[in-house]
Amino acid sequence: MPRKKSHDGAGLGKPIAFRLSEADREAYLAKVVASGLTQSEFFRQAVLTNRTQVIARPVSSADRKRLLYIFSKTSNNLNQIAHRANAEHVRGKLSEATYEQLLTQLQMIARYLNSTLGKVD
Repeated sequence: MPRKKSHDGAGLGKPIAFRLSEADREAYLAKVVASGLTQSEFFRQAVLTNRTQVIARPVSSADRKRLLYIFSKTSNNLNQIAHRANAEHVRGKLSEATYEQLLTQLQMIARYLNSTLGKVD
């Protein structure tokens, strides 16, 4: 998403360009990638704050990425369960059987997530 333009003159202004040898460029880009920042953010942090060392963000493993995917899908399931419980409660039709079904679904989700957590770094 692009940054909003500032009308007070404090926003990002004119670009700065510089040239590097191929070896220096590769080293610079490797540090940018390791930092997890954009090239502009990396340069601003390094120059404006006199930082000579940028701390890299940890690289997510494939297992961790998979877990985040599972959690996002699970949040959708939790939302559907909550919506169903609320809709039936508003209609006055939230029976003991429906409550048991919803509780069973929540317990299955909890067991699945707990078993998956043990497999991630």
